[in-house]
Amino acid sequence: MKRNDLSPGSLSRRDFIKWGGTLAGGSALAAVAIPRVHAAEDNTIRLALVGCGGRGSGAVANALTVPNGNARLVAMADLFPERLAASQKNLAREFGPAVDVPADRRFVGFDAYRKAIDCLRPGDVALLTTHSAFRPIHLEYAVEKGVNVFMEKSFAPDPAGIKRIIRAGEAAEKKNLKIAAGLMCRHSPARQALIKRIRDGELGEIMWIRAYRMDAGGGLPPYKAGENELLWQIRRAPWFLWASSGRFIGLMVHQIDECCWLKDAWPISAHGVGGRIANSPDASENVDSYSIEYTFADGAKAMVVGRYIPNCYNEFATFAHGTKRAAQFSGNIHAPTVRTYKSQVIAADNIDWNYGYQERKDWSTRYRGSESPWQEEWNVLLAAIRADRRHNEARRAAYADLASIMGRAAVHSGRVITWEEALASDFAFCPNLDSLNADSQPPVRADAEGRYAPPIPGACNEI
Repeated sequence: MKRNDLSPGSLSRRDFIKWGGTLAGGSALAAVAIPRVHAAEDNTIRLALVGCGGRGSGAVANALTVPNGNARLVAMADLFPERLAASQKNLAREFGPAVDVPADRRFVGFDAYRKAIDCLRPGDVALLTTHSAFRPIHLEYAVEKGVNVFMEKSFAPDPAGIKRIIRAGEAAEKKNLKIAAGLMCRHSPARQALIKRIRDGELGEIMWIRAYRMDAGGGLPPYKAGENELLWQIRRAPWFLWASSGRFIGLMVHQIDECCWLKDAWPISAHGVGGRIANSPDASENVDSYSIEYTFADGAKAMVVGRYIPNCYNEFATFAHGTKRAAQFSGNIHAPTVRTYKSQVIAADNIDWNYGYQERKDWSTRYRGSESPWQEEWNVLLAAIRADRRHNEARRAAYADLASIMGRAAVHSGRVITWEEALASDFAFCPNLDSLNADSQPPVRADAEGRYAPPIPGACNEI
């Protein structure tokens, strides 16, 4: 059983394009002041963005908002030119000269990541924010080129990809490269404060954890013949297991990582159930609901529930129950709703300790400052680069993702999946991933009605 790397560990990236001009002025409260030291002669950390969607654009915004960070975006890469153009336009409008990406440093295509990373020098940072299918390939190249990395979650859609992330992380460690991973709640001061209380025994032994992410969801329309099916799928990657790990992991990897952090351990097994609503109009591979029971070596359990069905009860929170009392670890849209209770009763009149954050309805798009984990993870990364401190989150991030894959596989297959089984697996959704190009056939094909088959328990295998 591997133990967690508890090294300390932001704005929501999904809404970057929406909030435009409010960002730059909100950085004054960021907690980490970065010394003005860098090996490069001009003292600037160059950034190359690989994947120009909302998450990538938001990550650039965080990087350029670090106090005394002295960073500059110099290259961009994406598979789709219109997405790159929109990201560049919005970032340039927001950050002016800090976005220095002329036309000859904007790259499009399956090999664009190489060209963008080649614009960097040692000590610079590649931002790997495409969908998870391509993360291992891009990470390997960045490490080969000797540059530091920020990589978004999730990190790989299958065990074969997770192994590549781990190996690349090990190679980065030998080169003293810094790797930050987008499980930003690890950098939340509020959650770190509660973790310390838990480690000090205030809750007793943690025996039961409950994590929820339940919302109205959405679906994929049928594929219509005539458009390049591979590119059509990549544009809609969250609806395909091979491209993005699927909706469940794309959302729930945070909560599953929180469960493992609370226990300071990785689960030894998982089993669960899930399914689709009757007559679902969704043409994707996704399942509408997941209920997974994780077991840890000491017998403790974590219950993880994801449900994506309209007109139902919604929940977005993580709770921990110890032998002495309970706690809330996370709130809506990752808000730092962090508190302990006098007993196992989760109620406002039973709160024993509260971190002090006053929850706001606009947390995801307007909250700023040192309590933002999206910003904190970048403060920590750039500080580690400038001070040349060890900072490599690759293995811990890969294991959190593997725990998520293990739970997804348990639901999809209808089997109990063990940690050892998942860690030993070489299963890959797309064995020819490295050779994909615009003329390739996609790993899954639509049926005559333009629909894709969801996993069938008892017949599916993802491990």
